[in-house]
Amino acid sequence: MEQKAKRKFNIVDVIVVVLILAVVGFAAYKLLGSRDSGSRAMTKVTYTVKAEGVPKEVYDNSKLHLPSPLMASGALVGGQIESVEKAPYYVLGPDGEWVEDPEHVTLYFTATTETPTEAVMTTKVGDQEVRIGKTDYILKSEYIEIKGGTIVDVRWGE
Repeated sequence: MEQKAKRKFNIVDVIVVVLILAVVGFAAYKLLGSRDSGSRAMTKVTYTVKAEGVPKEVYDNSKLHLPSPLMASGALVGGQIESVEKAPYYVLGPDGEWVEDPEHVTLYFTATTETPTEAVMTTKVGDQEVRIGKTDYILKSEYIEIKGGTIVDVRWGE
């Protein structure tokens, strides 16, 4: 007589099935999670970064590349630098009076981004928080990078 071989699940089969289910579950979570985050209400944020003592050429070269998409850690982060304005940069002269520096200017960059609308809004561009008075802000785009800027204005909403 022939005996029919009965297939039994051993521990290796159970582990393989559990791993496959875990991978499928994780993939479904990531796909559904990204759809959910896209449906969240967003608030437009406009902020101004002041950069003092910048070489005059930076102003002209920055204007050529505006608007320019914001970046952080080598990746686009949403939002863009919209405009740049210049103002005189003053230094202490030999007479102890403030005189305009002919080689440097103060630049005011205006940037916009969007942040999820929450009860307490934390506006971030990449890993940097956007708050009035922040003095070590790095404003970075595809073509422009300003280190040590100061955020002087932030407006939420239109």
